[in-house]
Amino acid sequence: MLIRIDPRASEPIYAQIEREVRRAIASGEVTAGDRLPAARDLAASLDVNMHTVLRAYTELREAGVIDVRRGRGAVVLPQQPAAPEVGQAVADLLDAARKHGIPLSQLHQALDEGAHQ
Repeated sequence: MLIRIDPRASEPIYAQIEREVRRAIASGEVTAGDRLPAARDLAASLDVNMHTVLRAYTELREAGVIDVRRGRGAVVLPQQPAAPEVGQAVADLLDAARKHGIPLSQLHQALDEGAHQ
């Protein structure tokens, strides 16, 4: 699993890691039952603080995406398939964003803000 982060981005690094793990799961690069890299190893490979990775893993655990157990590490949980209308809404939103030149980072921020209102 390849995780890319941009330390200069306005999005927090833990959120970038979380997003990248979700992307890897959505693309099938990582599937249910797969282990994620140990927080210490991932932090070293990304040159970030281990607590940053742990925060991303905590967010993923609380969202029901992974299970974290001492000694076993972080394991991807089976995901419920999205309802077809949700998939279509996402495709429509991405099309609209591309049409208007809205970068993905700005779209993520708008979705995050909308989710917390």
